[in-house]
Amino acid sequence: MKPKLVQLALTFLVAGAALANAGEHATVSDEQLMENLKGSAPAAILENATILNMGADGKMKPIKEGTNGWTCLDPGGEPMCADAAAMKWMGAYMEKKDPPKELGFVYMLKGDPGVSNTDPYAKEKTADNNWVQTGPHVMILGDIGEISKTYPRDAKADPSKPYIMWPGTPYEHVMLPID
Repeated sequence: MKPKLVQLALTFLVAGAALANAGEHATVSDEQLMENLKGSAPAAILENATILNMGADGKMKPIKEGTNGWTCLDPGGEPMCADAAAMKWMGAYMEKKDPPKELGFVYMLKGDPGVSNTDPYAKEKTADNNWVQTGPHVMILGDIGEISKTYPRDAKADPSKPYIMWPGTPYEHVMLPID
C-alpha cells in the first residue's frame, strides 16, 4: 500500500474512532463542515489539507484530498487540523497503544469543549477527573522529552497558560494556549 493511502486509512480510523468516542454520529453537510473548520487552523494549512467528513453510514469520507500533509476534521465538535505525525499519535491513542516518538502538531484554534486532564479516556466531567477547557490552542504530541519539564504538570491545569495535558500517562502532550 502506498504511504499516502496508509496515512489516509489511518486518518479514517482515527477520525471515526474519535467521533464514536465522543458519542457523535450526526452528519453535517460538506459545506457545513467547511464552515465549522474555518478558523480552526491558519488558512494556508486548511486550504491545502485533506478534509474528512462523516458519511451517512457513520464512516469518515474524504471530501477533499490535500497536498500539504495535513488533515482537518471536526470530531465531535472539536474542529482541528493535524500533521501526519499527529495523526499517527492520535491513532495510537484511539487504539490504546504506545504513541510514536515522532513529534506532531495540531491546531485547535477554536478551542475544545473540555476534557479530563488526568484520564485520557474520560467521557464526562466528574468531581475527581480535573476537567479542563482550553480556548484556542496548539498541541505538540509525541516524545516531548525535555520540553515536558518546562511546563506545569499539574492535574488541575490553568488552561490560560501552557501546560502538560495528561501528565504521567503515555499520552502526555504540550498544550499551548494562544489567547
